[in-house]
Order: sequence, then structure tokens, then C-alpha cells
Amino acid sequence: MSAEGLFVLCSGLVMPGWLLLVFAPRWRWTDRLVSLNLLPLLLAAVYLGLIISRFGTAEGGFGSLARVRQLFQDPYLLLAGWAHYLAFDLFVGGWEARDARRLGLPHLLVAPCLVLTLLFGPTGFLLYCALRGALRGRFTMTE
Repeated sequence: MSAEGLFVLCSGLVMPGWLLLVFAPRWRWTDRLVSLNLLPLLLAAVYLGLIISRFGTAEGGFGSLARVRQLFQDPYLLLAGWAHYLAFDLFVGGWEARDARRLGLPHLLVAPCLVLTLLFGPTGFLLYCALRGALRGRFTMTE
């Protein structure tokens, strides 16, 4: 399959998970697809397949920004990077939703954090942690 075709497939694969997290966080299919990490694991498998298929064949590396840019000139490795983002952001969003439900945080306040996690990963996670700390009166992640 072409890199572009895989991009469309992977990008489309995460949207149902995000929609379920935002609009139906307590539905059993949300737990099955996202909370049990089915979708993130599927994306992780795509990532692994892309990395294995290109291992040792691309120019570049991780020693400098210029080397990373060179590495991502390969469309399949760029796609691997995209799958990496998609998998981890959805994993973090699933954690946020589970954690909020466990702590009894209002979903109406958590939903914007989820949207930001989808769009801007660490920013949504940061906002969720701030919300969690503000509503619980402490900023620990241990409970």
C-alpha cells in the first residue's frame, strides 16, 4: 500500500476512538476500542511494520535535527512518525478519560482536554493534569 493510502487509513482509524472518548466516554464500545487500547495497539503494529520495512535503508538518524529531517524524507518513515503520534495521543486520551471517570471528574470539563490532546498532544495532557490537580486540590498522579 502507498504511504498516502496508509496515512489516510491510520488517520481515519483514530477518529472513531476520539469521537467515542469525547461523546460517549461511558459506552461499552469506548472501553473496548480505546480504553483496552485496541486502536492504539493497532497503530503501534502499523508503526512497527513501517520501521521494520525501512530499517537500515534510509539516510538520517536521531543525532541532530538535520539528521531527523533527513530521516523523514522517506515517506514511509514520516508515516511511521505520524502513526507514533496517533497511537500515543490516543493512548493518553484514553488514559485521561479513564482517570477522569475513576476520579469522578465532570466529563464536560474533560472533553476540551481530550480535544486538545487530539490536536496538540502534550498541551491537552498538560491541561488535563492542571484540571485534575485543580479539582482534586493536589497535583499528584499517584491516585
